[in-house]
Amino acid sequence: MKKLLAIFFLLLATESFSQSRTETEIRQLEQLELEAVHKGDTATLFKLWSKDYVVNNPYNQVVTVNQIIGFIKEGKIDYSSVERIVEKVTLTQNLGIAMGKEIVTPEKATNNAGKKVTRRYTDVWIKTKDGWRLTARQATNIVVE
Repeated sequence: MKKLLAIFFLLLATESFSQSRTETEIRQLEQLELEAVHKGDTATLFKLWSKDYVVNNPYNQVVTVNQIIGFIKEGKIDYSSVERIVEKVTLTQNLGIAMGKEIVTPEKATNNAGKKVTRRYTDVWIKTKDGWRLTARQATNIVVE
């Protein structure tokens, strides 16, 4: 019985460590993706995003990868400052769901240019054979100052 309990706790600790490591990885990917958007680094974005990536953006539009890249090239997604605060990462099977808030200062042709915008967001990551890929996102502006 003691051996069985020891094995149970060892398996529980191993699972907990694995979840902690995966959560850390998702949090790092969240920051990498934010930096790539901020820099307009489409090469990195193509590595992080699923080919089927879809976004319900803060302007009430559902957009695809090609549309997002177009917005970046047109200066409609451009920020002088960005901050993402990941409040919670939930892991289930091959999904990682990150939720939190972002504080951005849009510039150029981006809506609310020159203002501080706070938004709530949810990002959905899927584990593939090539690694984690951002597959879906929802973002809502909650305060514009």
